[in-house]
Amino acid sequence: MNLDINQKLDELLSMKYETETVEFKEAKETFAFDDLGKYFSALSNEANLHNEKYAWLIFGVEDKKHNIVGTNYKNDDKSLLALKEEMGKQTTGNLTFIEIHKCFRKNKNNEEKRILVFQIPAAPCGMPVAFKRMYYGRDGEALVGLSIEKIERIRAQNVTNDWSAQIIQNATIEHLSKEAISLARKMYAEKNPHLASDIERWSDSTFLNNARLTREGKITNTTILLLGKPESADLIIPAISQITWILKDRDGMVRDYEHFYCPLIVSAEKVQAKIRNLTYRYMTGDSIFPKETLQYDPYIIREALNNAIAHQDYSKAGRITVQEHEDDYLIFCNCGDFIPGSIKNVLKAEYSASNYRNPFLATAMVNLNMIDTVGSGILKMFLAQKKRCFPLPDYDFSNHEVRMKLYGKILDINYTRRLLNEDLPLSEVFELDIKQKEEFISHRNDPVKEQVKEQVKEQVKEQVKEQVKSLILVLDGEKSKKELVELLNLKGLRNFSEKYTSPALEGGFIELTQPDSPNSPTQKYRLTAKGLALKKEILEITK
Repeated sequence: MNLDINQKLDELLSMKYETETVEFKEAKETFAFDDLGKYFSALSNEANLHNEKYAWLIFGVEDKKHNIVGTNYKNDDKSLLALKEEMGKQTTGNLTFIEIHKCFRKNKNNEEKRILVFQIPAAPCGMPVAFKRMYYGRDGEALVGLSIEKIERIRAQNVTNDWSAQIIQNATIEHLSKEAISLARKMYAEKNPHLASDIERWSDSTFLNNARLTREGKITNTTILLLGKPESADLIIPAISQITWILKDRDGMVRDYEHFYCPLIVSAEKVQAKIRNLTYRYMTGDSIFPKETLQYDPYIIREALNNAIAHQDYSKAGRITVQEHEDDYLIFCNCGDFIPGSIKNVLKAEYSASNYRNPFLATAMVNLNMIDTVGSGILKMFLAQKKRCFPLPDYDFSNHEVRMKLYGKILDINYTRRLLNEDLPLSEVFELDIKQKEEFISHRNDPVKEQVKEQVKEQVKEQVKEQVKSLILVLDGEKSKKELVELLNLKGLRNFSEKYTSPALEGGFIELTQPDSPNSPTQKYRLTAKGLALKKEILEITK
């Protein structure tokens, strides 16, 4: 959508009167945040009911004759950005303004005045939008509470086709895990700190209804999926409530795996704990010291996994998989077509999802703080990778599946250097990322370059002291200094640090488990990603 905001403002100003989806306010200096939130909820809900993609709230204009008066409300970009963020914290699904546009118009005295045009997304299909847990609507030009009839009309839009909202007859609260309910209460309280004392007093049935995990007190597929006991999974057959974690080596061979079942609110945390997130070091050329970071941003792991749960097509009777590859990438896979169509659509600033595969499930997961927002999680994952100066995620939509590849290493140091030194827009980073991956694949498939790369590897290995190689070969998991001495069959600790651990630490092959307390009596050592890679290469050579 290429919106000409000045043309749109002219169109709105030419209207003879306000409608349910357009509101004018003078707001010359201030406007109460709570009132703004009520209008956001009302206009968003009415846009949905009137089949409009957006609603509009205009500051700096009289509401009757539409005379230009101008506004000084939030008179800087930082304040407007903070306003968008704060609004998202108080609304259903964390919806916020698509954009707050600044325009200028001359008043009757030919004075140029500032106008603010708030572009508000329509409530998602099947999901009325509340502000501070209250639903608002319009009665003509008046701001009112959203009627029960309108609430049900919005909710009914997708319930008939929403698998996640379907009620399971004869299912009761006894089919749910007490551990999962307790965790859900904790997560809901973190999401809604102002309700913490109320949540403690609520019965389980009241909590489940308020968190939108049940419908009118009745157990849904969503309830069982997120909170059900493992044996309760039979209630949602043929759907499968399973996440499988798989560890693969560099040749694609399976080294380890584990299956996790409902309650998925608990299993999701267990899967995240299985993923090894090692310290990654790299040189940028502007310092003699390497930069250090985790291979993967924990937020991205969480968001990607929970997105797979939220958007899985459970009618396909498939499982969600998380593949961990030893050559430093993760793959998250769920069944079902990608509803937005393309990643570029989702990354547009004006993008607003109009429908979801499992709206009831998605709403519950937002309420439990499992997914960051409805509709913006992918964008935030891309921005997080950009901030880390790492390759952007890859998406593959073939075979009616969504596969997301998350990189835990640098492919092209020039790409990383540029992101470190320049504040580039995401659209430009997206194109640079495509280019670096094309070159990476080209280099990887070039036999001459492969030979040169192997020669460099051999040179590096020759430069590594034999004592360090010995240490790397015996180091599995986390080991203390005493345990390492025994594994190496050394007579004592004399010169151990000087010959073994110190050069291994300096070379980035091992790391301390307690880096802030190097002399701790419980200190241990473990291999880094670089050490693991060298160990594999040494073992291959000695086969």
